[in-house]
Amino acid sequence: MISAPECRLLLAATLLAVLSACGPAKVEVQGNFPEPLMEPLPLTMGVWYPEKFANHEFFDEATSREESSWIVKTGQAQVQMWDKLWGGMFSEFVHMKGKPGAGQMNQVVDAVLIPHVEELQYAIPAHTNIKVYEIWMRYRFEMVTAGGMPIAEWTMTSYGKTPTAFMQTDEGAVNLAAVMALRDAGANFATNFTRVPAVEDWLQEKWQQPTAEAAP
Repeated sequence: MISAPECRLLLAATLLAVLSACGPAKVEVQGNFPEPLMEPLPLTMGVWYPEKFANHEFFDEATSREESSWIVKTGQAQVQMWDKLWGGMFSEFVHMKGKPGAGQMNQVVDAVLIPHVEELQYAIPAHTNIKVYEIWMRYRFEMVTAGGMPIAEWTMTSYGKTPTAFMQTDEGAVNLAAVMALRDAGANFATNFTRVPAVEDWLQEKWQQPTAEAAP
């Protein structure tokens, strides 16, 4: 026969096990990303993915018992999408063997792109009381030489959403919203890359044609 104290201990252990099993809702973003429909720029572009970017994840802790904590992992999908985009945007695309610096100057590239996710926010029906799932991201890009000398730096935002009507689970809806945000990021980058003032100046200097001699 189990005594009252033993019963309370057993109940507490069972409750702890149940709570531990629940855990946060997890989403490892997966999706398909189209190649850019554009003429590749005649550049040999390198890329260096910082570890924090390649393994990027977002954690949001629940603030009440009615909400769930969330872990949204975007790193693998980020690398997949940006590889696809930049592989189609530039005539040659190179993964750097290490962080741009003196040790990487033997890799012959015109420049190196280094992406960062500065911020990620999401909203689900429990947060907004409307049947829409949303993901918003803010990026920061560095463009440097293989030796690490700065060329340009700029920020960019992206946004994706999906209605719950198309999804059976919160996790699936968050995944699709993240995929749409990544596609939006790719489209924004492809459209605006050459319009970034510092990038535009660098391209003009790089592609500047010799000035024709004045006629006598």
